[in-house]
Amino acid sequence: MKYNKTIRISIGVILLLLSTNIYAHGVDDSTKNFLSSIVGVEFFPLLYIGAKHMITGYDHILFLIGVVFFLYKVKDIVIYVSYFTIGHSVTLLLGVLFDVQMNAYIIDAIIALSIVYKGFDNLGGFEKIFNYQPNTKKAVLIFGLFHGLGLATKLQEFEIPQEGLLMNLIGFNIGVEVGQFLALLFVVIVMGVWRKYSSFNKFATIANVAIMAAGFTLIGLQLGGYFVNK
Repeated sequence: MKYNKTIRISIGVILLLLSTNIYAHGVDDSTKNFLSSIVGVEFFPLLYIGAKHMITGYDHILFLIGVVFFLYKVKDIVIYVSYFTIGHSVTLLLGVLFDVQMNAYIIDAIIALSIVYKGFDNLGGFEKIFNYQPNTKKAVLIFGLFHGLGLATKLQEFEIPQEGLLMNLIGFNIGVEVGQFLALLFVVIVMGVWRKYSSFNKFATIANVAIMAAGFTLIGLQLGGYFVNK
């Protein structure tokens, strides 16, 4: 009884957080105005925006929480995060430079799917249901590519001028990495402390069910937005 109640509370908290900002790639008005009026190289402002976007982008954070959830060694965390970083850096840069046009709702729905995937994987769902375990590193790399496309798609909406574009993109991407590092550092510290208590094993399943629930909610919101605005 308490177990089911805890599941409902965990899922409810995450859904409440999601409801405060439906679209994870939302951009505040001041940032919109700045991006729309860029002239030449604005390396450091773009770096700041990239870091801010990653720290407040809960779709990225939820995926990374899922990725590191059962990683106990720093070496493993670095390897997996590197795969993710390579993936989203490639598509972020190339997506904007080569003007790869994608529907923002569909891309964000796929990003939400990555959250569901990681929670399901952490629960051992693939082995239990399909008797098959996907290559986790390849999966993180592939989903990283889609996360980068999500960032690229959002940047393309602001039609950043070609003058200084490459340096601005590099600045934004470095900012994303800084934001990712800070967010991940916080997550790893919290997870490291939590693992020392017996509640970690007790509530690990609940936490990953909640992660999946958040992912499914985001998928629904993004697909709803796609069909409404089609």
